[in-house]
Amino acid sequence: MERTSGRREIVIGLLDGPVAVTHPDLVSAIVREIPGKQGGTSAHASSAACLHGTFVAGILCAQRGASAPAICPSCTLLVRPIFLETIVTSDQMPSATPDALAAAIIETIEAGARVLNLSVALAQPSTRGERVLEEA
Repeated sequence: MERTSGRREIVIGLLDGPVAVTHPDLVSAIVREIPGKQGGTSAHASSAACLHGTFVAGILCAQRGASAPAICPSCTLLVRPIFLETIVTSDQMPSATPDALAAAIIETIEAGARVLNLSVALAQPSTRGERVLEEA
């Protein structure tokens, strides 16, 4: 963080919940949405999906000196929500299906992201019989 704050031309894809871009720590952030997809900015700031997406966006691109680390505040953040903005119970976290996650990864790369940030949970394991690689 002492070397650089990032560069606008570096595009970081955020596959998470929607982002409340009006959050005070994000107002100077460079945030883009993938057009035509489930909203990248949040209409329900208190939803679990938006709270998580906004939290992760702060870690990446909040203003330096904010409560979040802001590891790359001058980079462009490309938001591709994969979590629905539903109010969930305390024992339920937002999740995505494997197909939704795969589609979001492809869309985000096609939209120009070269770095992806994912902190996701899959709603169900894959049913196509893929093998899971185990660490040795």
